[in-house]
Amino acid sequence: MSLLVNMLLEWQNAEAENKIERVLWIDPSGQDMVTIEINNSKALPKWQKFKEVETAIISKKMCILEVDPYSGLLRPESAISENHRQHRDHAWNVIAPLVEGEIELIFDARTRGQLIRDTVKRTGCIKKTIYHYLRRYWQGGQAKNTLLPLFDRCGAKGQEKKPSNCKRGRPSKLSKVTNIPLGVNVDDEIRHSFQCGIKLFYEKQQGITLNNAFDETLKKFFHKGYEIRDKVLVPVLPPASELPTFAQFRYWYDKERDISREKISREGQRRFNLSYRAILGSSTQMAYGPGSVYQIDATIGDIYLVSSLDRNRIIGRPVIYFIIDTFSRLITGFSVSLEGPSWLGAMLALENATKDKVAFCQEYGIQIDQADWPSHHLPEKILADRGELEGYNADNLVNALDIGISNTPPYRADWKAIVERNFRLSNDKMIHWMPGAVYQKRERGDKDYRLDAVLDLNQFRKLMIYCVLDHNKDHRMQWYRMDEFMIQDYVDPYPLDLWNWGIRNRVGHLRQMASEIVKLNLLPTAEASVTAQGIYYKGLLYTCQLALCEQWFVKARIKGRWKIPIAYDIRSLNTIYLRLDDSRHLEPCELIETETTFRGRNWYETVDYFELQKQGKEIAMTRQQSSKATFQAQVDQIVGEAKEQTEKALTGQSKRYRVPKILKKIANQSVKVSEKQEHGNWEPKKIPRS
Repeated sequence: MSLLVNMLLEWQNAEAENKIERVLWIDPSGQDMVTIEINNSKALPKWQKFKEVETAIISKKMCILEVDPYSGLLRPESAISENHRQHRDHAWNVIAPLVEGEIELIFDARTRGQLIRDTVKRTGCIKKTIYHYLRRYWQGGQAKNTLLPLFDRCGAKGQEKKPSNCKRGRPSKLSKVTNIPLGVNVDDEIRHSFQCGIKLFYEKQQGITLNNAFDETLKKFFHKGYEIRDKVLVPVLPPASELPTFAQFRYWYDKERDISREKISREGQRRFNLSYRAILGSSTQMAYGPGSVYQIDATIGDIYLVSSLDRNRIIGRPVIYFIIDTFSRLITGFSVSLEGPSWLGAMLALENATKDKVAFCQEYGIQIDQADWPSHHLPEKILADRGELEGYNADNLVNALDIGISNTPPYRADWKAIVERNFRLSNDKMIHWMPGAVYQKRERGDKDYRLDAVLDLNQFRKLMIYCVLDHNKDHRMQWYRMDEFMIQDYVDPYPLDLWNWGIRNRVGHLRQMASEIVKLNLLPTAEASVTAQGIYYKGLLYTCQLALCEQWFVKARIKGRWKIPIAYDIRSLNTIYLRLDDSRHLEPCELIETETTFRGRNWYETVDYFELQKQGKEIAMTRQQSSKATFQAQVDQIVGEAKEQTEKALTGQSKRYRVPKILKKIANQSVKVSEKQEHGNWEPKKIPRS
């Protein structure tokens, strides 16, 4: 075993407890060596036999230490302040001649004394200072930086100061003028009052400031009594020079502050968990591969939309649902509707996640390849809020589609941070720059941003498709933590690249299911009516091949209408689906030809249109009633005048006298009409009044 200079040796016997020595010098012949105790403030170099130390190490009486307690002083020059360098260089200039050259002379007690006396004459330093520098140099490892000042050990850091009659701290400006110490020292009693004041007034959800809490603490714990002012008890405080200052209050508040307890007390446990707790994990750890866990959530889009039927009508802000694969961050599906965050919106997004994206984009006039958006699967598990996927509705997902459901606790959006973060990305990337976008900061007199709305639902969905495609293909996630296998395969941190890599290497989590089964379990249901005009639902008429073959509309005209269960997609009213065979089969029904006005529209816009028509009808009732009353009054007036005139003309005439004249005139007119018809030149003429 070889001993080296600056090596640390610790004695293992009980007599020499915590006795650690540093090797300062080894005789080139290997006979002698010099050591010094590093934890003895009065230690001096000690000569020992090399073989004896080596034997002690072999016999386990002494062991070699690997960790040096002075290693923190050996830092680079760039990390040392100018003031510290000056102190170090001064000390080095004092002892440099002693520790350079024939250093064994300074280790010898017979020559050391004279060398120290010569250094005193040369530098003017006292012997105690020189021995202090040498001891620090030897004990620290014989490096220049071991002479750096240890200011951090000054002042008994971390130890409580006992109060005394002498005022501690910097004197105030008034004290400097009057030469009278003003103020009080903080003792245990005042500290206890501070602690109680902080708990009573500051650590509350009222949001009181620390300054106000200090004022309340003074009134509560430092008053001398009360006086009555305007029939109110007012606390009487001593002079300010006899009270603690706000600076002292803040000092002890900072010193004893428990940040977690403070945030929980002031803002509640829920907000602390959401906004302030330590973040030591990652959502990616929940998923092993694509389809392990999908995260789903909704937000209200920061933009106002218009109706495609009447572009002057603003229909409100859309509700956007995103479904994101936890492993790859690929957006697998989304939905845009006017339905508030609900089971319906979540199911529309999940149904979209299972769709063939090439056909889906084609519906909006966007051409893509299968590789541009390859997700059309059901996941193994869905992580969602408690609201949408909790209760009886979720049984369809578990029992029929074999999807596990995990719900986050209330007010814990951070548990599905991936999809929450995507809402901000979509807002920043696209929505906030669109006309009709909601301004976060709006001053009085600014234009109403709602009046800038120009996009309808379908146009906004088309923009969202482009946004999703851009995210999946070109959103570089530099923060994504790759595992060793991804690194070896040189995977780039893009959602699409991570998805494709996972499909090749982390399979077994995605599910495929027929689109008809997915629609049966996810689309909303309702009842339509079979009528002679067609299948009636919400003001629109539909038809299908089955209804025509079985003559449903003829039967409805003969026997009357009847109800039939349907499923529908609120994003498009072109098609509804008859639920046949006890909801085991779907039959698509298309709009009839006369309903072309509404083809390609959304249910929200159409229902809104029909609702406006109903409102218009109710508004028109006043006009109709007024018009009807006016017409009836005019009729009554004319009929009344006619009666009065006729009664005057019939004075003295009997009924038998009037009737033969009517019959005779009718007979003459009939003969004339017959003769004209025979000659072919008959033209009807008005019969003059008699």
